[in-house]
Amino acid sequence: MQENFSLKPYNTFGVDAKAKYFVEINSVDELRETLKLSNTQSLPLLFIGGGSNILLTKDFDGIAVKLNLKGISEKILNENEVLITAKAGENWHELVVFCLDKNYGGLENLSLIPGNVGTSPMQNIGAYGTEIKDVFVECKVLNRETVEKERFDLEKCRFGYRDSIFKQEGKGKYVILEVTFKLTTHNHTVKTEYGAIQTELNHLGIQNPTIQDVSRAVINIRQSKLPDPKQIGNAGSFFKNPTIPLAQFKKLQEKFNNIPGYPSGDLVKVPAGWLIEQCGWKGKQIGNAASHKLQALVIVNTTGNATGQEIFDFSTEIINSVHEKFGIELEREVNII
Repeated sequence: MQENFSLKPYNTFGVDAKAKYFVEINSVDELRETLKLSNTQSLPLLFIGGGSNILLTKDFDGIAVKLNLKGISEKILNENEVLITAKAGENWHELVVFCLDKNYGGLENLSLIPGNVGTSPMQNIGAYGTEIKDVFVECKVLNRETVEKERFDLEKCRFGYRDSIFKQEGKGKYVILEVTFKLTTHNHTVKTEYGAIQTELNHLGIQNPTIQDVSRAVINIRQSKLPDPKQIGNAGSFFKNPTIPLAQFKKLQEKFNNIPGYPSGDLVKVPAGWLIEQCGWKGKQIGNAASHKLQALVIVNTTGNATGQEIFDFSTEIINSVHEKFGIELEREVNII
């Protein structure tokens, strides 16, 4: 265990916040020891996965834990289904590549999402018409109070849009150890209708796409729109796409006839990036923070010297201006520490 440890290399914003203590965990037994130490010493814990969904606004007066549990296993269920179980410390995109190399379908639309497997169920990660819940079977967790293992199935996780029990009443109560997905081995359902996937496939000259082709298209799109955290600090999409009542959307259409929306029953999902861009934030910089020039939804540490508080304040300015213009309250997708 190390003291006064800089977390700058462990968060994709590149914010130089420090943890009072830092430890890397490679087994469940080591995790149990750390949990017991945390409980007896009354030290709060901060679990760090890929560091791609956190904003450190201050130093952390507790134990920062890097979960390095590794391993991927597979179990053939039948002629068209396989169970893939990945430990929490596995890199998410590397898991997707592992599955594609074996021609296992279901995760291809989630290619190049940053972070680790263990954090994927927490916010029900999703992209291009696919969410974790679509292929999720179960996850094994460690109860932080009892220090015993528990199993959460699909129903128990209560997945919603970028939401789960782990962000609600279960927040801070469990550590996800591993996640199991059910994927296809032959008869894949190829999803190309969402976003610009079909356009990109057309550009590539692909008419009958495989799951590998869809992954390639998604990667091309993401790389063209989203900045690489290794080159400029960011956490991907900073805000959730807001969902508003249909009646409210229709009123907005009267004033903004080009406002995009994706209806679902009595609700409509509105792209947060479009709202932010309409308020003039795309490419705008204040101090060391900026809205990315190609994707307004992404806030970047443009100079590499931004503090977490500076980025947080920048996001507040965006929230206020969107609310003032559209009457819509944006919600941060990134976890604020």
